Amino acid sequence: MSAVDWYAHKSLGDGIFWIQERFYQSENRANIWLLRGTHQDVVIDTGLGLRSLPEYIDAKGLLGKDPQRKNPLLAIATHAHFDHSGGLHQFQQVGVHSAEVDALANGDNFETVTWLSDREIAEAPSPGWRARHYKVKAVQPTHILQEGDVINLGDRQLTVLHMPGHSRGSICLHDRDNKLLFSGDVVYDGAMIDWLPYSHVSDYISSCERLVGLVDSEQVDQVLPGHYNAFGAKRLHRLASTYISRAETCPAKFSTFAWRSLAGVALRVCNPRCAC
Repeated sequence: MSAVDWYAHKSLGDGIFWIQERFYQSENRANIWLLRGTHQDVVIDTGLGLRSLPEYIDAKGLLGKDPQRKNPLLAIATHAHFDHSGGLHQFQQVGVHSAEVDALANGDNFETVTWLSDREIAEAPSPGWRARHYKVKAVQPTHILQEGDVINLGDRQLTVLHMPGHSRGSICLHDRDNKLLFSGDVVYDGAMIDWLPYSHVSDYISSCERLVGLVDSEQVDQVLPGHYNAFGAKRLHRLASTYISRAETCPAKFSTFAWRSLAGVALRVCNPRCAC
């Protein structure tokens, strides 16, 4: 299957494109966001990497043919999990938070929580492909991100917000001028996951408190998340507030512990040679 067949996209206007993997039919299917800038183009999250994302972007002409745009496309992972980082190895420039650099550089498929089944792939990307052979390929990040870093696209700036909890290196990218938040898996319109390896509930609560603060200070109008559809500030406030109130209850703490234990065992079985 070609890259042109594997992916599909929709223009949201203002140089923003929403890309998805058509034949990865799972709740784990991540959103891929492409932003055109006058100085730098950025892709936020890269999906599984089963087909070439750069090839698709080029074939569809999503970046245009501006001779003044000299910098290679920068791929940023909101975190290292497989559904977001699998395609990073396809890019010359790769950015990730410092806490997850080693996981990507070492190809640590325990920390990337690689978990894929044949039934989630509606059409195999190549003859004989099987999910059990899938691994996130090691990649050496060229941009090691920290809280407060600013990624300059020319006509748009993205500020890195370190928001651990879902994973230790989870980030949001905040376009302050346009009040847009690219939230990765820190928050999306669904059940927020805090029971994976390197998830941390107290960190997640703190991150959600930051999200509430962004809404209260009117710094966010729209959220472009790592999964599912975009939503507005009121929904962001409710999702973050609900997590804070739920996470502090005893039943939630017990459930998180149980799921983390099961997830850890399953991931070690599936990724026995990982650095964990």
